[in-house]
Amino acid sequence: MAGTQHTNPKSDIQIAQEAKKRPIMELAKEKLGIAPENLEPYGHYKAKVSMDYIKSLQGKPNGKLILVSAISPTPAGEGKTTTTVGLTDALNHIGKKAMLCLREPSLGPSFGMKGGAAGGGYAQVVPMEDINLHFTGDFHAIGAAHNLLSALIDNHIYWGNALGIDGRRVAWRRVVDMNDRSLREIVSSLGGVANGFPRQDGFDITVASEVMAIFCLAKDLEDLKTRLGNIIVAYTRERKPVRASELKAHGSMTVLLKDALSPNLVQTLEGTPAFIHGGPFANIAHGCNSVLATTTALKLADYVVTEAGFGADLGGEKFIDIKCRKTGLMPDAVVLVATIRALKMHGGVKKEDLKTENLKALEAGMANLQRHVENVKKFGLVPVVSINRFSADTDAEIALVESACAKLGVEAVMADHWAEGGKGAADVARAVVKVIDEGKSKMKLLYPDDMPLLEKIRTIAKEIYRAKDIAADKSVRDQLASFEAMGFGNVPVCIAKTQYSFSTNPDAKGAPSDHIVTVREVRLSAGAGFVVAVCGDIMTMPGLPRTPAANSIDVAADGKIVGLF
Repeated sequence: MAGTQHTNPKSDIQIAQEAKKRPIMELAKEKLGIAPENLEPYGHYKAKVSMDYIKSLQGKPNGKLILVSAISPTPAGEGKTTTTVGLTDALNHIGKKAMLCLREPSLGPSFGMKGGAAGGGYAQVVPMEDINLHFTGDFHAIGAAHNLLSALIDNHIYWGNALGIDGRRVAWRRVVDMNDRSLREIVSSLGGVANGFPRQDGFDITVASEVMAIFCLAKDLEDLKTRLGNIIVAYTRERKPVRASELKAHGSMTVLLKDALSPNLVQTLEGTPAFIHGGPFANIAHGCNSVLATTTALKLADYVVTEAGFGADLGGEKFIDIKCRKTGLMPDAVVLVATIRALKMHGGVKKEDLKTENLKALEAGMANLQRHVENVKKFGLVPVVSINRFSADTDAEIALVESACAKLGVEAVMADHWAEGGKGAADVARAVVKVIDEGKSKMKLLYPDDMPLLEKIRTIAKEIYRAKDIAADKSVRDQLASFEAMGFGNVPVCIAKTQYSFSTNPDAKGAPSDHIVTVREVRLSAGAGFVVAVCGDIMTMPGLPRTPAANSIDVAADGKIVGLF
């Protein structure tokens, strides 16, 4: 998210608008060796890399993969995306060949809770406004493909329902890429016989769509089409699943996604190449950029820095147990991002009091960071802690964090990339390279494929969240048993829960233990190849805050966007 570390008269958008950008065709040729004929330009500073070119890279060796995750997020801000950008610039600054892979931002949060997904300060990807708004249209394509399937389901029922879909058991909701709580639950097809059969329906935000998950996990166009065909959209009265392929929907959905599937190439303020592609949220989905972007970057650079959404208990766990499990990817190092401000919040300090030194609260808040360090080590990976420096951080506070991390056997490095760009994160880059060169990271998955689905959920709850147990009523258990009977017992699970706490209570800061994780419902994402366990009060359609960011976003007479971060 956008950084706010220092008193700087310039906003993120001003810094981005004043940046001198390189023409993307020129940058791609010089930095990555990609010839212009292998790019589809979207203006001067954005381009998609052709699928034919990506196929031609298959025999090349892979670079090293660095995963950036964080402590449990707080309103104080951690700066995970900013660190991902700054670290990649820093790797280039110290003489390495590096590029980064990020998710695309959703329009909903951009116009809702203030905060984008292009970094901040002098560690940003540009063109920042484009990236945080429509970009290359990928999300519109995903929403259109999803809603085409919705339309085909209702159309099939209207024209005789040859597949025998039970209108009470349609499992495919609609989507829109905007925060709109009024659409969470709706009744569709009102208005008489000509409009079809009324039924209860609802909307999720586009980033929660299974089409988004499929898009981010697909290896190529054929894999995309197969996965789309495997989506279970509804059940018959006999509880027999009905797939998108039976509605002959997957071909036309793939057509809508064909161009979007190619990764988007942009650059940082310092001219570092960046792929920004795909964007599932990590609290309700698997929270990683596309497999295609990551695997392509590994063929083009010696070091690839990528980010998983929210804390290491959410995006980090899903990156390993879902994305790595399905692709064979393995991180060579993990960077855990924290701020002294955020750690003090985890220790009980209110946001308005964060500028005052408070060693006692900081020491208490370190429990959250410690838990994340322990969790990363459970996966067999070696973490480096990157502390985003704020002007109010005191020497005593910095010393406490460094000492506490040393006791955990990890290095804590102060970083100032928000103010200084790549140069400000050079020490973090050196620490990461050292960890990679030592080669001690040997990734292991948290649970085996053949573990029952309920036990997979319990394993994550106990091992990662430190819960005493899970609670799941008979309907949830029966649903999981039915998924296993359908042949989906071997898939990973994707926990949908609050990002603000290890528990399902967003107000339980620090490192709560011995709590109960309640599984409210489970959903089968047969095309993506995982089961979603919805825990606590998590929403798959966010609402807008009392004062949405949209209220302050505007465009000046000269066409310049203002108020966007």
